[in-house]
Amino acid sequence: MNRPQVSAVMLAYGAEPYLVDAARAVLDSTDVDIELIVVDNGCTSDSIDVVKGLDGVRVVRPEENTGYSGGCRVGAAEAGGEWLAFVNSDAIVAPDALAKTVEVAAEPGVGAAMASIRLADTPELINTSGNPLHFTGLSWAGGNGEPATAHARRTTVPSLSGCCFVISRRRWQELDGFAAEYFAYHEDTELSLRLWQRGLRLEYVPDAVVRHHYEFSRNDLKLYLVERNRLVTLLTAYETRTLVVLAPVLLLTEAAMVAAALAGGWPKQKVRGWGWIWRNRAWLRSRRRQLQAERTVPDGVVAELMTARVAPSNVDAPPGMGVFNAIAAAYWALAKPLLRRR
Repeated sequence: MNRPQVSAVMLAYGAEPYLVDAARAVLDSTDVDIELIVVDNGCTSDSIDVVKGLDGVRVVRPEENTGYSGGCRVGAAEAGGEWLAFVNSDAIVAPDALAKTVEVAAEPGVGAAMASIRLADTPELINTSGNPLHFTGLSWAGGNGEPATAHARRTTVPSLSGCCFVISRRRWQELDGFAAEYFAYHEDTELSLRLWQRGLRLEYVPDAVVRHHYEFSRNDLKLYLVERNRLVTLLTAYETRTLVVLAPVLLLTEAAMVAAALAGGWPKQKVRGWGWIWRNRAWLRSRRRQLQAERTVPDGVVAELMTARVAPSNVDAPPGMGVFNAIAAAYWALAKPLLRRR
């Protein structure tokens, strides 16, 4: 039998202390024919020179930092394999991880598959086994800090983690991949929604182990992008009827995020996101037309995957989260039946 042809895409930016180890781990993958495309978005250490010297690696450098979304697009455009594997530069794949993930991604009805992402220093603990998706667009690392034994069964997940997942190159091209405008954060959530909206499942592969040197960070750019891109996804991927039905709780969520921004000292980032959306409203209209035209499954079906409870384990819950969850759960119980009706 011919082995799967896999093109792995990895981005490099900044110091990249784990880049060489991550690249070597990909190249040591078993039961696949592998090529590794490293997109140098501005690596500042000599690790990029080491990687350039490894057999099976091609390094491409855009004219500017294209972010995660744009960098993945650049790398995928260079790929020759039947399968695309997106692997973070701080993620160490087990030798059989990519082959096992490809095997699941190749099954009928599966749109993409993700590995079991473990915490690098404590690989018996999960970093994410698939990301929950709140109906307001919020998403987080599912199962973070929980024993891997509690996530030892293959499951269908609402949203992939961009840390390590596999998708066919043909399907990536059909979807035109990540939107470069996202730059970073939430693009994996949007891609996941679009796959579900085409009637395709997303699968978590528990025995495809990846050790992730995960470090949760909060900085002005991340806060700005996470919140901005959440709103972009809502405005482009949800049906008009869904936005109308959910409007009261979406407005409540927006008020809660403003309160969180004020309490956390990042109100300028929140307002900056609104400004970007306004300035780019023509692109948003175009993107919305594209996403609504390509979908085959209504939001009422996709809604079954979503949750009404925000419960990330990697960050402290802000004050009032219990009240917000109670209100959201009550509203979601009323809204879901309305979304099912056609």
